[in-house]
Amino acid sequence: MSNLVRFSISLEETLLQKFDQRLKEQNYENRSEAIRDLIRENIVEKEWVQNETVAGTITLVYDHHKRGLVQKLTVLQHSFHHMIISTQHIHLDHDNCLEVIIVHGEAHSLIRLTDKLKSIKGIKYGHLAMATSGKELI
Repeated sequence: MSNLVRFSISLEETLLQKFDQRLKEQNYENRSEAIRDLIRENIVEKEWVQNETVAGTITLVYDHHKRGLVQKLTVLQHSFHHMIISTQHIHLDHDNCLEVIIVHGEAHSLIRLTDKLKSIKGIKYGHLAMATSGKELI
């Protein structure tokens, strides 16, 4: 690990108690690791707001029996092929499918793609999980 720097912060006691409780729930070993993760999360959010090149996953749940839906998904994904790294298709049951699309590109373009996919009639659920290309993180 690079050079570590120690610093202190001041918090209200009740806020620190709530933070410590959350750390226990999330199985953190110490406050430092939790604070590092919070800082990284903030940096990733900034990458998305500033339309940086980022990565993420789009999760879709849909009924594959819905007429024309699979074809619409395929055509739209081909239109955005330069941002789609991989797709995983899972049969949840006889009717429902889960599709996970791994994406990489400008943040606003990934949001636009997600919005287009989610708005297709027959999509039951759609969500974009933000990630980072990792360039700005240690």
